Amino acid sequence: MIMINIYIILTLGLNLLVGYSNLLSISHAAFYGIGAYLSVLALMTFKFTLIPSIAFAATGTAVLAYFIGKVSIRLKGDYFVLVTLGFQMIVFAILYNWVSVTRGPYGIPGIPSPKLIGSIEIKGIGGFLALSSVLVALIIILYYRIIQSPFGRILKGIRDDEIGVLSLGRDVTSFKIRAFVIGSSMAAVSGFLFASYVSYIDPTSFTLDESIFIVSAVLIGGAGTIRGSIAGAIFVVVLPEALRFLGMPDAIAANMRQIIYGLLLVILMMFRPKGIWGDYEIQ
Repeated sequence: MIMINIYIILTLGLNLLVGYSNLLSISHAAFYGIGAYLSVLALMTFKFTLIPSIAFAATGTAVLAYFIGKVSIRLKGDYFVLVTLGFQMIVFAILYNWVSVTRGPYGIPGIPSPKLIGSIEIKGIGGFLALSSVLVALIIILYYRIIQSPFGRILKGIRDDEIGVLSLGRDVTSFKIRAFVIGSSMAAVSGFLFASYVSYIDPTSFTLDESIFIVSAVLIGGAGTIRGSIAGAIFVVVLPEALRFLGMPDAIAANMRQIIYGLLLVILMMFRPKGIWGDYEIQ
């Protein structure tokens, strides 16, 4: 359940780009990783409590996302995808090779549990389940308010008819950048949860494969809806557990999981392009 909550936040953030802004980004794991490493800095170096740590990770990621978005969002289609691919590879290379700061392939162990206030720590399965559930609920409420606001309606207009929105005098690039920043900040919240819950991070958790995994969750669940993001997150997290309970060896289960994801994506694109619970068909 904790991992499902982490992936719900990740898929919601990416869905704001894919399902509402028509931006297919494959760098979401990069922002997920940046949020995780900034959370470690907040918890271990600055000794921040829970809320300041989340705010620090989300704000730092948002600032970086703003500059990346400023450069990349003027590009369209495949060119934007290639820019996000390049950024994903750059971030992974930095995390892997800047050993003096990130400890590279050795990872960072012993990440402390966040303190709610004073000396009250959030720890154990129950504590992190409650924390992740509260954060998911808050983000879903915020997300709903965003997509129902004038800002969200303009994003839908950009998705459906960008030229039409331009003809009304709207700054399309500015709206896309804001969506990119919000989605990346949500990924940072997931990074905080992951780092503090697992208490260990290394660059291999934030690779290109992870970005593609998150994209798969959005496409399987369905773009353009909150329920689609939730369904996609539940599916991609529960499937490996189901294979494990079937008694399938880990070496076979890992490959089988990739085969199932790939096969399901092919079937969905052929017979249900909107995904399980989506409102928008990816062009």
